[in-house]
Amino acid sequence: MLNMNNNRNICRIAALSFAVTSIFSSQFITAQVVSNSDPIIENAIRAISSDSMRVYISDLLEFHTRHNLSSKNSDTKGIGAAAKYIEKRVKGFAKGKENFIKTEVIKYRAGGPESRLGREITLSNVITTIKGTSADDSRVIALLAHYDNRVDDNSDSTTYAPGANDNGSGVAALMEIARVLSNVRIPVTIKLMFLSGEEHGLLGAVHMADIATKEGWNLIAVLNNDMIGNTHSSDTDIKNNTLLRVFSENIPFTESEQGSKERVFNSSENDSPSRQLARYIKESGERYVLNHKIKLIYRNDRFGRGGDHTPFSRKGFTAIRLCEYYENYDRTHQKVGIRDGKSYGDIIEGVDFEYLRKNSAVNLATIMNLALAPMPPINVKTDISTLSNKTTISWRAPENGERPYGYYLLIRETDKSEWERKIFVKGESVEVPLSKDNYFFAVQSVSKNGNESLAQFSSGRR
Repeated sequence: MLNMNNNRNICRIAALSFAVTSIFSSQFITAQVVSNSDPIIENAIRAISSDSMRVYISDLLEFHTRHNLSSKNSDTKGIGAAAKYIEKRVKGFAKGKENFIKTEVIKYRAGGPESRLGREITLSNVITTIKGTSADDSRVIALLAHYDNRVDDNSDSTTYAPGANDNGSGVAALMEIARVLSNVRIPVTIKLMFLSGEEHGLLGAVHMADIATKEGWNLIAVLNNDMIGNTHSSDTDIKNNTLLRVFSENIPFTESEQGSKERVFNSSENDSPSRQLARYIKESGERYVLNHKIKLIYRNDRFGRGGDHTPFSRKGFTAIRLCEYYENYDRTHQKVGIRDGKSYGDIIEGVDFEYLRKNSAVNLATIMNLALAPMPPINVKTDISTLSNKTTISWRAPENGERPYGYYLLIRETDKSEWERKIFVKGESVEVPLSKDNYFFAVQSVSKNGNESLAQFSSGRR
């Protein structure tokens, strides 16, 4: 591990460098073997409490429904009461720490006669900002979860709709992360966005993506948590609490004509920034969360459906969705009750709290590892000026923030989904005895403690 002390770091890096020689003696790249574990992250993850999240979801169920057309003024029923509860809870975590934790309610107008809402109304997003410790680091990471819900009838704002999993699970995860991060300072600013309007057209997310664009946020990653607590599939009756899906776009919504030409030239249709973030979540999550497997789903979202990350993607931000592997359609948007001997409705019995704890830990591990890492390298290029069975990759150090202790060269064969090998490099270029025709390459910055930046794909340079 690269995080115990400097001497031990140097020894381990030397050992890793020795291992590089041995892997190149073989024609093929074997499975990735590097794994750095940061005790700061480990301790934070241990602080996540499934019991706390059970309380949050139980409290949300008391509001009867969180439909976007339900009461905005009641303190006990409807979406307005839910918003007040979230605001109060998160502000409670920040008591005495208001100098770096701020929660605000952002109201916006949405809907109209021709919309899914049927009329124009005012909705509220609850945004908690946990300011980073570094005055020189403008990076922002956003976690999203929508707190509105509904039953199957899009306009039914009065029927009991608990929304325990959709999306009480995502809300509870963000609330618990807010509690943990109130006691752990990291360099990068985190924004926890509790969004309304999702069930009627991603309205709250659209509003926040517009704000992020207009205000010029340096938003490097957006993680949308929507339905992350169910482990029992309808229809197939599968029960599994060890799988989590991460959805990511392949070709960016905002790709320019020049970007399209570069993508075709580099055959990089599977290497969008969102794909790199998804791979990063998989590696960080599986490193710190035992008995958990993260599945990379190469779609922007579920087939024909969408989520709150999409408005951010459409604005050019790097955004993904985390979602349970197995959905239960007997629960999502169903009216609560027993029909033909089967339980229906999105009730708390449908939430697996150990699974929710693990998925919350995946979020926390990812954002902390990213926040503790240097900024990514820039101008990562593969030299294609000559024909050779060796490949030279070069890059430049990031212009801002902490200077990297070193870099990881990432390697995978062209038919592989995930990076297979990480090679530590101390300089800003490396030559490897592998043909650029047969492999893809990328580079990450790395700190002394082994925290890695997002990967920067290596494109061709003549």
